[in-house]
Amino acid sequence: MAVKKNVVTIKGVKDGLVFLMNDQCAFEDLIAELKHKLEKTHHQFLAGPLVQVTIQFGERKLSEIQKNIIAEIIKNHGNLVIRSMETKEEKEKSRSNLKVIKGIVRSGQTVSHEGNMLFVGDVNPGGIITATGDIWIMGSLRGTAHAGAKGNMEATIAASYLRPTQLRIANVISRPPEEWGVQQSYMEFAYLNNGTMEIDKMVYLHKIRPQSMQFKEE
Repeated sequence: MAVKKNVVTIKGVKDGLVFLMNDQCAFEDLIAELKHKLEKTHHQFLAGPLVQVTIQFGERKLSEIQKNIIAEIIKNHGNLVIRSMETKEEKEKSRSNLKVIKGIVRSGQTVSHEGNMLFVGDVNPGGIITATGDIWIMGSLRGTAHAGAKGNMEATIAASYLRPTQLRIANVISRPPEEWGVQQSYMEFAYLNNGTMEIDKMVYLHKIRPQSMQFKEE
């Protein structure tokens, strides 16, 4: 049976590629066209330097097994690096869910949340704070913070005093804080720029990540 047209649409954007997956076709058709485009029609276009890929599934409901099947197909092409995989529902949930937590994360403690987190307090050395979305700390971050824990490379980490033991966004880990060359005490945030961790003043957040903080309290 012939594969339906426009089941998989590949678009180039400023910082990589977006794979738009038709949410009305059968999953088998989706897989068939994805393989066809990666191996045949788009083979030359996708060859070369590393390319960040965002996969959007629209209204389609997928199991973790189905997501893993798609991820493995894409990962078989060495130059493609998956930035994020999300349905419309997951994307909206990630932006809308803001969990406000107050307190202190001490050594040996871990605080986690599915979505965006606003933490009012300090994260001490040895403490860990993780979220699948953004992490905002109104206090000192001296421990470890992991934003975009399920692969969201658009996530950010911000703190009133940013001197962590380690920062991680998706699967990218920051270089040691002593190599940042920054000694000021103004509020800063961390983000990924072409797969590399960067640190900047909060005043520039709206230019670099205009979609950040566009959510309501949970």
